Amino acid sequence: MTLHQAHMMDALPGLQPHRISISHSREAEQHGHRKRVRDRFLKAGVDATPESELLELVLFRAIPRREVRSLARRLLATFGDFNGVIAASPNRLSAVQGVGTSVIQELKVVEAAAQTMARTKVMHRDVLSSWDALLQYCCAKMANMEREQFRVLFLDRRNRLIADEALQTGTVDHVPVYPREVIKRALELNASALILVHNHPSGDSTPSRDDISMTRQIRQGAETLGLVLHDHLIIGSSGTYSFRSNELL
Repeated sequence: MTLHQAHMMDALPGLQPHRISISHSREAEQHGHRKRVRDRFLKAGVDATPESELLELVLFRAIPRREVRSLARRLLATFGDFNGVIAASPNRLSAVQGVGTSVIQELKVVEAAAQTMARTKVMHRDVLSSWDALLQYCCAKMANMEREQFRVLFLDRRNRLIADEALQTGTVDHVPVYPREVIKRALELNASALILVHNHPSGDSTPSRDDISMTRQIRQGAETLGLVLHDHLIIGSSGTYSFRSNELL
């Protein structure tokens, strides 16, 4: 082609080479992927949705335009499963590449919503007849905590939950418990019965000697004042241990 012919080609707009915007193409691809994930979720429901896609749906809100599949996989690889991701502390989450303030906020909102829904199923209800719902609430609240926490569920005469309070938070393998303070708080709330709950961050819910000794002290103090200790639950990522079921109460 001569120089003159090249200039003539440049002058014809219909013959200009077609240029594809790479960024626009990627954005369109991401939009298509997000739509497919959302459509599958709406059609199949949560039970048929893989945890990776469920996590992507959360990340879509925090990261409106960028690809999030790889981030979802990194989070699951780091924390094990969806529950582990949403329950992870902000410090641990921020250590994962690609996690910023907006991602942490969305994950914590989901965690709070899950705990609130679980709590609603047991609050002001007879917890002894809603035992599975109570276990689900305790697991949602405590199974993935990084430090031991000691909680007490205070019940009225009809065994309805009137208060759920974290009385102490400790280290990764110990939490100080003061039986006198437990009984004192029960009297302040005019409670008639108690359920003790604490977690083992190690995942193993087997009680220690200290756990057994502390439980006996609280039971003795409760019985002296006419209070009933229904159970002591230990929550671990591998399961739940009930003192009552194992005849330790």
